Amino acid sequence: MNQQYPVYTEDTECQDCYKCLRHCPTKAIKVVNGKATVMPERCIACGICVGVCPNKAKHIRDDLRRAGSLFTDGVKVIAALAPSWTSEFSKCSNGQMIKALKCLGFQMVSETALGAQMISQRLAQELKNSDKKLVLSSACPAADAFVSKYLPEFTNCITDVISPVLAHCELLKSFYGNDIKVVFFSPCIAKKNEADARNDLLSCSLTFKDLHEWFDKKNIVPEKITPDGDEVFSPEKAEDGVLYPVEGGMLRTIKLRGGADIQYVTISGIADIEQALSGLDVKDLQKPVFLELLACKGGCINGPCMSENRPGLLNIVANLNKAEIPEYLSTTGAELAVGGAYLNDHIDKAGCTDEELRLALLRVGKSSDEDELNCGGCGYDTCREFAKALLDGRAEPVMCLSYLRNMAQKKANAMIRCMPSSVVIVNNDMKIVESNKHFAMLVGSDAMDIWNASEGMEGASLEKLVPFAHLFKENLENGDDIHKSSLKAWDKILDVSIFSIETGHIAGAVISDVTNPGMRREQIAKRARMVIKKNLETVQSIAANLGENMAETEILLRSLAKDYAGEADSDIIEEAESE
Repeated sequence: MNQQYPVYTEDTECQDCYKCLRHCPTKAIKVVNGKATVMPERCIACGICVGVCPNKAKHIRDDLRRAGSLFTDGVKVIAALAPSWTSEFSKCSNGQMIKALKCLGFQMVSETALGAQMISQRLAQELKNSDKKLVLSSACPAADAFVSKYLPEFTNCITDVISPVLAHCELLKSFYGNDIKVVFFSPCIAKKNEADARNDLLSCSLTFKDLHEWFDKKNIVPEKITPDGDEVFSPEKAEDGVLYPVEGGMLRTIKLRGGADIQYVTISGIADIEQALSGLDVKDLQKPVFLELLACKGGCINGPCMSENRPGLLNIVANLNKAEIPEYLSTTGAELAVGGAYLNDHIDKAGCTDEELRLALLRVGKSSDEDELNCGGCGYDTCREFAKALLDGRAEPVMCLSYLRNMAQKKANAMIRCMPSSVVIVNNDMKIVESNKHFAMLVGSDAMDIWNASEGMEGASLEKLVPFAHLFKENLENGDDIHKSSLKAWDKILDVSIFSIETGHIAGAVISDVTNPGMRREQIAKRARMVIKKNLETVQSIAANLGENMAETEILLRSLAKDYAGEADSDIIEEAESE
């Protein structure tokens, strides 16, 4: 099925700030003409870019219409709720949520925590018989995608069971038939990829934000609904599976179901997963380890599409309180949770030669190790990673802040040097930031000595060089531009324009020596040219007007002459005109 990728950029809203790239754990962002585009082949759909984009240019694919199309005659559509729903809809009871979803048209409502229980039961059995030193969970599609794409050497460590939502779909089909349609609601974007890949099981994956929008369109307020009293989850109520969205919840359920005597570890956050596994030799593990991998810090209750803004501890407690753990746990459907995780093809890390890397760095003005600031402004952790992105066509030179600053400085310096007037720029300490040679020549020999020692005179004290430094202080204090057309200094008459560059911090000035004979001659010539041009325009205007008046007068006189002359005299008039 050819569909838009779940995360995309609205180009007209992207403001080339590169914040999404800076926060993207896989650098799955390609910048072209200043616009940051998501690269599906590199993306794991963690949703971080959606949350950090300051201009809301990153969007999540809208599948509401797709979900609505499932409601056709004779088709049973079931709503599957991720266990984190109790945190998102904290004011709703089970009965209120079930009735609200049925008002949308769903025939039944089920908890995906049932699928989580199936996974835990299956893993508790398999871990006892496993001879692997390292086993990775398959519950989080974003974490699985990261491992399979970027740490492919650990793909064979991912447990051979499907995710909780797919296990839940299998369970529902075993109860209600293969013709049913399942719509899953969660705080996860990556589940959309899972639904696209396994449409035979999961018909559509929507976010909690989608559900809020759907309720709003139908004018449904779940927390204000009065339940009928017979609203129950199908086919049964979940037990320990509701712990899954909390960090460590999966491990707790496996242990409750008699898991193996091995080491259980939870790692949440892509950066922490990468740090934990990169360079690891499984042989170095002294005891078998089961890793619960979660792409979102703290678990699914902090997923990218959780919208309720309240302290995180309350979300954790809400899920813990909902767990009702009986003495004998349900094993319903445990035999169905097989088939392997949904994985992605690994990313081939394009290599480059040292010479190619050197030339790429030169494109952004970095010719030595000292030039590699690794400031991270471009979004990459190091200048060399940025250079590799340049070679791959994923980045542009203008993304480098130091390169932009240097280019701007060079252009400014070139303009200052080429200006025929004297130019000086000072800071609020009255120290020169930049000046041209004309300024040094205007000030005198002492200034020329400083210029020869340090081109631009950076750091020199303006107060020791010019007698009108107080005008610069005045500009820096109030930000108002100052113009003096006949300022006397050094037996000269100066035209001085002082202007603010950074209010209160940087001021600049353009100074002309109007006593200079060459300057006077240039000004006189310029004014003479202006007078000549004006005179020509006036003469042309007068000539045009005279021409029009003469023509009109001639026509009038000829008409009058013919009117007063008889026909016999007309020939005489014609002859006179010809003469």
